[in-house]
Amino acid sequence: MACSLETLCGQAFGAEQYHMMGIYMQRSWVVLTVTSLILVPFFFFATPYLKLLGQTDELSERAGVIALWFIPFLLYFIFDLTLQIYLQAQLKNAIIEWLSAGTFVLHVILSWVMVDKLNWGIPGAMGSMILSSWLSIIGELAYVFGGWCPQTWGGFSMKAFSELWAVVKLSVSSGVMLCLELWYNSVLLLFAGFMKDASIAVAAFSICVRVSNELGRGNANAAKFAIKVVFCTSLAIGLVFFIVFLSLGIVISYAFTSSVAVAKVVSNLSVLLSITVLLNSIQPVFNGVAIGAGWQSICAFVNIGFYYVIGFPLGLILAYVADLEVNVSNSRNRVSGPSYSICLDDEKKRRKQGWRKFHCSSNSNGV
Repeated sequence: MACSLETLCGQAFGAEQYHMMGIYMQRSWVVLTVTSLILVPFFFFATPYLKLLGQTDELSERAGVIALWFIPFLLYFIFDLTLQIYLQAQLKNAIIEWLSAGTFVLHVILSWVMVDKLNWGIPGAMGSMILSSWLSIIGELAYVFGGWCPQTWGGFSMKAFSELWAVVKLSVSSGVMLCLELWYNSVLLLFAGFMKDASIAVAAFSICVRVSNELGRGNANAAKFAIKVVFCTSLAIGLVFFIVFLSLGIVISYAFTSSVAVAKVVSNLSVLLSITVLLNSIQPVFNGVAIGAGWQSICAFVNIGFYYVIGFPLGLILAYVADLEVNVSNSRNRVSGPSYSICLDDEKKRRKQGWRKFHCSSNSNGV
């Protein structure tokens, strides 16, 4: 849902409507806070929910313990995602990079102390992640509130509580668009729990903003060029990891597990995993195009068609009828991106109309 802010802030910055960016972020805080509070009971009662769905007692109990630790991490996302989007829309990437690097180093140190030295196990691992993550939020807030965003942050405003319905609609469209993709993986993981050796199947399966700125300026050609650059860059990176996973599948598996059985299954999945990594390097580019242009609603229907009407039933048939089990989970084809990326041509025809002002009276389809 936070991705709706990419559309709002990106196009506002491109149209030089800087004063609206801070207000948009505050409105997102309001919407995301309410949504997160609604989701908290699902984390709190994760164990009985999973047992009700037919998962084994061992997996349900362990997942329930970890889910409780994810509650503060859920609230962390409210600020982390929105602050990063807000700063990236202004091309202030350096502060995010420094804070991310600091968070990584701190996380490694805390994990070593709390897990390895103090032997705290899961509480230690989750505690180190929560502490390091929230410290990065404090850094981002200090940067924004400290006067380094004078054009876009004018302090807290009561406007944050006005005209929220349009923000809710765009946020829901963004959430549905991305959740349909993420839930596809989660549902496959859930069904992996019903396979013959559930613990090994689940473990093996688990291992395995420029556009909005240019559209805000009414410059569709520059947006297209940015897409081509990012696409080629992502494809090059994907090819590198494709080769790595294809040639070193068994070696990489031992970086995540000490179980010989799990490592063997992951090794058998190396070809499918390599293809998935390659396709996954491209698909987020199309997601970025959709979010930058405000096409979340359209892409939600595209994801429904490809993930659930085609991919999910096919996966179940191959996994249980053809008895391919976990091998199917990594074999889905990412073909949704090209289906909606061609819509950018329509923006070229409308670029002279200027910025589609995303005041909260705008509809959920955006531009």
